Amino acid sequence: MNRADLRALTEDALVALANRGLVKRARRESTAVGIEVSDDGTVTASYPDGTASVLPPATGLDGGTCSCGAPGVCRHLLAAVLAYQRTQEPETPADSAGGRQEEPGGQAVTWSPGHVTDEELTARFGARALATARRMREAGLSARVHREPLSVELPAATVRFLVPGDLGYIDCDARESARPALVVLAVWVFREADRIAPETRDTVVDFGASGVGDLSSTASVVNDLLLDGVATAGPVLTAALRRERAALDRAGLRWPVAVLGELVEQLDAYERRAAAHEPVRVADLIAESHARIRVPPSAQSLGADEPAETPLKQVRLVALGARAGRSEEEDTADVYLAHPGSGTVLVLKQRWERRPGSPPVGVRRVAGTTLAALARSNVVSEAAVRSAGRTVRFGGGGLSRTAVTPVGDAWDDLAVTDVAALLADLAAAPPRLVRARVAAEHMRVLPVVEVLDTDYDPGAQRFEAVVGTPDGARVTISLTHRPDAPAALDTLARLLAEGPTAVTGTVRRARGTLVLDPVAVRTATGVGVLDLEEPDATTLVPAGTPELDPLTGVLDAGLSVLAEAAHRGLRHLPPTLADRVSDVAARCDRVGLAGCGAVLRAWGARAEPAAWLAAQIRLTVAAELR
Repeated sequence: MNRADLRALTEDALVALANRGLVKRARRESTAVGIEVSDDGTVTASYPDGTASVLPPATGLDGGTCSCGAPGVCRHLLAAVLAYQRTQEPETPADSAGGRQEEPGGQAVTWSPGHVTDEELTARFGARALATARRMREAGLSARVHREPLSVELPAATVRFLVPGDLGYIDCDARESARPALVVLAVWVFREADRIAPETRDTVVDFGASGVGDLSSTASVVNDLLLDGVATAGPVLTAALRRERAALDRAGLRWPVAVLGELVEQLDAYERRAAAHEPVRVADLIAESHARIRVPPSAQSLGADEPAETPLKQVRLVALGARAGRSEEEDTADVYLAHPGSGTVLVLKQRWERRPGSPPVGVRRVAGTTLAALARSNVVSEAAVRSAGRTVRFGGGGLSRTAVTPVGDAWDDLAVTDVAALLADLAAAPPRLVRARVAAEHMRVLPVVEVLDTDYDPGAQRFEAVVGTPDGARVTISLTHRPDAPAALDTLARLLAEGPTAVTGTVRRARGTLVLDPVAVRTATGVGVLDLEEPDATTLVPAGTPELDPLTGVLDAGLSVLAEAAHRGLRHLPPTLADRVSDVAARCDRVGLAGCGAVLRAWGARAEPAAWLAAQIRLTVAAELR
């Protein structure tokens, strides 16, 4: 009997079910394995040392048994799969891709996890798992479906269907107790995606946020902040924001909770006169809170009932570099860690207090190693905890349960393969103010085959390069000088001159092309993390303020005026502000942003919260889409 499930298991699928080291050892040993297949499809493997393993049909690798006594999926079971595959005719690429399932008679058909019935789910996972999944669905959630490879990005975890048509081969990065309900939920998400967009490669499914209560009190408290201003906001208003945040937390509305949490942090920073306070960020948060309340209730805009944190099983994460921040009070770093199976990028956030004689941020300690080493490594951990916003932390016992090794060629499994499709995804995404509030959502690995052109603009303090990708696309790599990373431009220029093979960074659309803001560059000699390099005697960066292109300049000017108004409070605006608003509105007209000019004039004529919000939201979205 032909075991189509075993034939369909790729090396990546086996790695997901076990780990890469175990698969490599199993491959070496598989050449000496004897294979017997019974009439019912049971595969029995025998080894020279007398070990025997059995793979029954319709059970997955977890249902296999082995006389070695090792718990879970051992190397003998993996070797049995690899040895069995050697006895079979090789599959064509079309048979093993995406949702291609082999039917009796050898015909391949397209399969979706949405084809699985609730009766099959109950038989496999039990009624309790379906009841738990049903409560999660009714509470509301937003998830992204990928059809190749078959996977679902849920707020709590990523579920991958490794073998089309067989629920015995599923990878879920949550711990065992949570997996059955998450797999059921992933099947239902696929079922909905099949209904609304059966031909779409990537689809966002929103089950809504039924039962969301009245959010008018949240809007009222945020309006009080806008009217009174940060400069005059006292402890009473800060306490009101904290109470409102607690109420939203009890309601399970994760994204508004996060917005109000940041607002409270900004007020606290202003009270301490700390460098972390940013008036432009405060204005952005006020607009975001109202935008999420205004749109029709959805899991994507509100994050309804998404679990605050989910412990992960043993997981391997691939570092894509880090962003560093420096102030008089503290050093900060965001380390980007990608799951190689799903491509989901998580962010490890670190802070260290600065004191006289503090070391450079790159040698700060985290997870038992230095930040510089962690930012270019593979991380294997049994202590990782993931949040709904895609941040990650290493829990108790993290040092003994977390291993760090060099990143090697692990970026290759995460590389962008279709730049045109990525551009289409970016164009179809809703505005940031109402998207799911996840960290590093646009962090990508871009493979590079050649550097076509480079240019440095001293006035703008910006280095740009045009690179070619394997699919024939051209992508602009653009980096502007930041005081937090004084050597980043020099490092980027040097690494691009050495011949890069891949670049990581955040991507965006600009004038119909893909632009990447780089974080790290890989060359033949290793990975360079731009923010963690120390400056040397030579530098591309002159002193001064970067020049901006006309569109960016006028949008920044408008957002700056709006931020100043939020800082002072709409009740306390100086008479001169109206002239500045008129000036920026006229500049908007001159560069073709007539809509932005109109909302600025409307606010200038009537300085009320609704008019301020209309202008802030309009300019914020325009800046995002520029």
